[in-house]
Amino acid sequence: MSPTAPWWRSAVIYQVYIRSFADGNGDGVGDIAGLRSRLPYLKSLGVDAVWINPWYKSPMADHGYDVADFREIDPLFGTLDDAERLIEEAHELGIRVIPDIVPNHTSDRHAWFRAALEAGPGSPERERYVFRSGRGPDGDRPPNDWVSCFGGPAWTRLPDGEWYLHLFAPEQPDLNWEHPEVRAEFESILRFWFARGVDGFRIDVAHGLIKHPELPDLPPRRDPDDEGPRPHLDHPHWDRDEVHAIYRSWRKVADEFPGDRSFVAEAWADTPERLAAYVRPDGLHTAFNFDFLMSSWDPKELRSVIDGSLSMLGAVGAPATWVLSNHDVMRHPSRYGRRTARRWVANESYRPDGPLDFALGTRRARAAALLMLALPGGAYVYQGEELGLPEVEDLPESVLQDPTWERSGHTDRGRDGCRVPIPWSGRTAPYGFGTGKPWLPQPDSWADHTVERQTGDPDSMLELYREALRIRRGHPALGDGAMTWLDAPEGVLAFAREPGLVCVVNLSAEPYDLPAHSAVLLASGPLQDGRLETDRAVWLAV
Repeated sequence: MSPTAPWWRSAVIYQVYIRSFADGNGDGVGDIAGLRSRLPYLKSLGVDAVWINPWYKSPMADHGYDVADFREIDPLFGTLDDAERLIEEAHELGIRVIPDIVPNHTSDRHAWFRAALEAGPGSPERERYVFRSGRGPDGDRPPNDWVSCFGGPAWTRLPDGEWYLHLFAPEQPDLNWEHPEVRAEFESILRFWFARGVDGFRIDVAHGLIKHPELPDLPPRRDPDDEGPRPHLDHPHWDRDEVHAIYRSWRKVADEFPGDRSFVAEAWADTPERLAAYVRPDGLHTAFNFDFLMSSWDPKELRSVIDGSLSMLGAVGAPATWVLSNHDVMRHPSRYGRRTARRWVANESYRPDGPLDFALGTRRARAAALLMLALPGGAYVYQGEELGLPEVEDLPESVLQDPTWERSGHTDRGRDGCRVPIPWSGRTAPYGFGTGKPWLPQPDSWADHTVERQTGDPDSMLELYREALRIRRGHPALGDGAMTWLDAPEGVLAFAREPGLVCVVNLSAEPYDLPAHSAVLLASGPLQDGRLETDRAVWLAV
């Protein structure tokens, strides 16, 4: 990696789900004060930047993804002054700051939406959102058959008879991105935060802003068991070509400011080619690699995803961005801990079949970490991933807060299981998270997963991550660049990064004999007489 290349091409970025990271005021919810107090921990971990889930003023119908004011911090998390101090203190430690931006929708408490409700049908205020008349003689049926990502119809009817679109919760009305005021407002919001020192933005639902002007019904559903090539569908509201003009404008805004400001897109796309369209030279900088996240623990599938990602992104000059977990999916030790796991279908909840073998999941998660951090490009680490936290799958129904739970009629438990506040110290809850009762209960089994318990233990997940990130920062082969696959037995992935590093991951059922002339830089687990056991990975100096 060239020392003059932009930082984001090889960065390891740590995701903070702020309400679950650290509680600074004792109310049971994480906040900016808690995050500021833990910045030295992030420095010691060795990450390059922190991505912070929404901290804006919000009624919290979807835990901050329903934004009422993009220029104010919600009092639950702190103040604008607190945010500015956080940015300054993070920069002093060499950590960049990337907030979330939520452009697809606002809160129903946003000033624009309140004005739209008051103004009534046919008003200019309603043109900023997607309002339509209903179908049927009395207009009592939704304008089309679109469904909410949280369950139920994507339309809600108002007392005046009109319906408004919400691809998520009813409290999250979709904006009309064909309206010039919407585009101008978000460019202004970007400038507001860039001027306060943020280093970039993670774009929520980046693929969903543009809707087909005729709002047609949905296309036929693709069979999730179809293993063939995924053709691009002319979907009426996901991944439409017109969205890229918005991001070309955003790129120009970022380029107005010094210091390689950058964007990362949460963009679901049918194919690597479609994903690459978001990161062309005049567009966004990076995009999450969900194909890698969704892959099962299978050598052929992983290699195919890696090859496809590097090929398509490389064709437009963009780096790959690898990720194993985030705040919307089951934590990967629990995904990998099922021997009958299936591939996850985009935009659907992931609930793998079969009983959980957590020892197996942890072993695979350790190997996956070394695989991810050795691949060309950048990587994202979700808070608690470095502690080896599993999904909390047995939360009582009475504590579930994800809107998916209610919107699905209590058939989908939602995403709370990966959002439980992380453990810092002690043997009992709240494990140093704060002094108050955490907003979601922490399991008793987390006593051995705390930062305090794992620090200094060479066999812990935390020290594996720390050492991997230390080597990654210092080794000239790691970060952005190229890789070359090496010959290996079936079920073994082996590739070289120049100069002088080889990564080997054994996904086969048999031990693998490592090359005799190599030196071990880091292994995900103990080696047996120079043999790499099943579900292990190693970095070699050659």
